[in-house]
Amino acid sequence: MTPRRFLTISAEVAVALIVASLLLGQVLGTPVLLGYVETGSMEPTLEPGDGFVAIPDAVAGDVEEGDVIVFRAEELQGGGLTTHRVVGETERGYVTQGDANPFTDQDGDEPPVKEGQIVAKALQIGGSVVVIPNLGTVVTGLQSSFGAIQQRLAVLTGSRALLGTQGIAYVLLGLSALLYLYDLVVGGGKLRDRERDRDRDQGISPELVVALLAAVLVASATAAMVVPAGTQQFGVVSAEFASENPTVIQQGESSTIPYTVPNAGLIPVVAYLEPGSEGVAVSPERVRVAGRGEATVDMTLSAPDETGYYRRFVTEHRYLAVLPGDMIDALYETHPWLPIVVIDAGLAGGVALLGLLVMGGRRVRVRKRESRHDRSTWHRLLRYLTR
Repeated sequence: MTPRRFLTISAEVAVALIVASLLLGQVLGTPVLLGYVETGSMEPTLEPGDGFVAIPDAVAGDVEEGDVIVFRAEELQGGGLTTHRVVGETERGYVTQGDANPFTDQDGDEPPVKEGQIVAKALQIGGSVVVIPNLGTVVTGLQSSFGAIQQRLAVLTGSRALLGTQGIAYVLLGLSALLYLYDLVVGGGKLRDRERDRDRDQGISPELVVALLAAVLVASATAAMVVPAGTQQFGVVSAEFASENPTVIQQGESSTIPYTVPNAGLIPVVAYLEPGSEGVAVSPERVRVAGRGEATVDMTLSAPDETGYYRRFVTEHRYLAVLPGDMIDALYETHPWLPIVVIDAGLAGGVALLGLLVMGGRRVRVRKRESRHDRSTWHRLLRYLTR
C-alpha cells in the first residue's frame, strides 16, 4: 500500500467515524465519541460551537471535582443535555457550574446531579479539556441546510414522510439513486473493445471483505445492546394523602409498579437493572428475555418525607445471550461494558474465521465484459482502490 493510499484511507475512515458518531448521537439523544456546546456558559474553556471528545459514563470512571460532564438537566433551559463542570459533591448529588457563570446550577432551580443523569464526561489531558474548534458550528450548519432541503422536498412532493429522521433515510436513498442514474448516463456508454479481465491479481482482498462483514455485524450487535438500554426516568409526587395513581405516593411511603423489559429482536437478551438514584429499588435485578418477548420486574418507588415532585432513575444494561449466563454475570460484575466487548469480539472472530475458510484466501473479483475505455465511474474507482 502506497503512502498516498494509506493517508487517503485513514482520512476517509476518520471522517466516517466523525460523521457516524455525530449521527448516532443525534439518534440516541446522547453524545457518542463527540459532543459540542451551543451556548457560552462554558467560556473560555469551550466557546459556543466548540466540540469535545465525549467519553461515555460507563467507561469514564468515577466523577471527580473539576470534571466537565454532560448530564440530563431537570430545570436548566427547560431540561435536556447540559455540559457543565463539577465543582462539588453533596449527599444528594453533584454540584455543577458553567465556567462563565457566577453561581452554581444548584443556586438556581436545578437539583444536585445524580449518577443516573450523567451520560458522558469530556476528555481532559493535563486538566484541560480537549477542544475541537467550531465542530458544533459545522454540525448545526449542515443540519440547518439538510433540514431546509427536507422541507423544500416535503413541500414539492406534499409528503411529510420526508421530514425528521425517517426523511433523512428517504433523501439519502433518493440521492443514491440519482448518483447511480448519473453514473449510467455519464460513465456508461457503448461498450467497445470488449475483453474479459482474467487478471487474478485484480479484485478485492478477502481480508477486506471479511472485515467489512464483521464490522456490519458488530455494529448491529452493539446497537441491539446499547440503543434499547440506558437510564429511564420516573416522576414521583410525594403527597400528604394516598392516591390511586401509583406515582403519587403518600410522604414517607412507597409504591410498587411493574417495569417491562421488551426484546424486539430474535436473539434472547440478558438485562440487568440497577437503581440510578435514591428512592428506587428493582427486583429481580437480572432477567432473561426471549426473542420477540418481554419480561416484567417489580420497581419500588419511595416518596421522601417532604412533599414535592421528585425524579427517580433506573439504569438498564442488556446483552445478547450468546454467551453462558455465568460468564455474562462475571463480565458484568467486572464492568458493564465488558460483556459488550467480549460479545463483539466473539462475533467478529467467528465471521472472520468462517469468511476466510469459505473464500480460501481468494480475491473477490467481478467478471464482466466491458470496455477499458467506457468503464463506469464506480468500476474505475474500484479498480483504483484495489490495484
